[in-house]
Amino acid sequence: MAREWNVLQREQQRELEKIEICMEVWAQAKQELYVSMRFFHVALSRLEFEPQYSSAEIGTNGETVYFSPDTLISLFRENRLKVNRMYLHMILHCLFLHFALPSAADKRYWNLASDIVVEKMIDSLTARSVRRYVSPYRKNLYQTIEKQKQVLTPKNVYEFLRQMNYQEEEIRRMENEFYMDNHSMWSDNLTPKSTMERNKRWKEDSEKMQTEIETFGKEQSDEVKDVLEQIQIENREKYDYRKFLRKFSVLKEETQVDLDSFDYVFYHYGMELYGNMPLIEPQETKEVYKVEDFVIAIDTSMSCKGELVKQFLRETYSVLSESESFFRKVRIHIIQCDDRIQSDTVITNEKELQAYMESFEVRGQGGTDFRPVFAYVNELIKKKAFHHLRGLIYFTDGYGTFPVKRPLYETAFVFMKEDYRDVDVPIWAMKLIIEPEEFSGKVEAEWT
Repeated sequence: MAREWNVLQREQQRELEKIEICMEVWAQAKQELYVSMRFFHVALSRLEFEPQYSSAEIGTNGETVYFSPDTLISLFRENRLKVNRMYLHMILHCLFLHFALPSAADKRYWNLASDIVVEKMIDSLTARSVRRYVSPYRKNLYQTIEKQKQVLTPKNVYEFLRQMNYQEEEIRRMENEFYMDNHSMWSDNLTPKSTMERNKRWKEDSEKMQTEIETFGKEQSDEVKDVLEQIQIENREKYDYRKFLRKFSVLKEETQVDLDSFDYVFYHYGMELYGNMPLIEPQETKEVYKVEDFVIAIDTSMSCKGELVKQFLRETYSVLSESESFFRKVRIHIIQCDDRIQSDTVITNEKELQAYMESFEVRGQGGTDFRPVFAYVNELIKKKAFHHLRGLIYFTDGYGTFPVKRPLYETAFVFMKEDYRDVDVPIWAMKLIIEPEEFSGKVEAEWT
């Protein structure tokens, strides 16, 4: 009996020693990652570590990393860089909230897509703590996806995998190539409330990391290009296009005395009765008949399909004309332009818009230059062609040359892009980035 007890004690002691070794392995991985990539410092301190024996795999729920001591020690003995990559792999899943499986998405394909995206980011890093030989298989797959999707996001890679309709054997090969952590732990031991709190913390960490790279990590920006790009994509505010248009086109009350609604009898009676207290005061605002002019500029050098442009015009006209009343009407100039003005059509009602749609065709398709539209609109202002120009919305999917001087009217650039590429617009302009399939619902907006 005593002998069996001693054997049990020795086994427990060995397990405690293994756990102690594992904690040192994780601490070393954290230190090496921090030294080589300091902008990860907040994220690297977010996770706790806990041994578990029900599975030989390693994974996290975004709060705790659960690991098999034997698996971790074996991985470290094989190559300590694999532990570093494992740790960073899990951190990146957390930062980009890959836990959130889109509704109706195939879980297997989503897991694979998330792993491919994360491994692509790590493979692009030059830090010694994670750098390793990138196999021709990986390089070829990355290039194949980028040819179709340009930017590797889980959503894009997921769509790519579904479209390619790979055979089971090829899917398994990809899973073996990119698998690192157990994704089934993403929701382990978390209540709905703790899940929301976890996601909020990682979202905040992601935003802090983006700010740090953009502000203080200029010298490292090329090295972490893929990571920064992913952060910028994830941190863009989701914004409803119709809500944006309403905010863009909000009508301000005019500060002027409305003498027509002023009753002098009550005013005079109050002044006589109380000395200096009129019973009625003139209204400070007055509704006046006013035509609200808007300009919608369409970049005809863009690759957007005609139907997409029509949908954009319908949606935009619908919102801009919502406030139409006896006192206010809208008049919209639809200008087609590439590197010069191609056409200018004025729309005042839905019937005219429908007629325009029926005969719509893209004109031009030259190079992109935003300046001609602003020069043209400025000339119209000089000629008093507008009653009251509220703003200009420029619909494009490409890069172009912006005017240097701020115009007298509000301006918004709406970029139609299937794949995110950050575009710097002048500080006086608003910027939205819309993905075609999200056009009628949520769009991603960025205010500058």
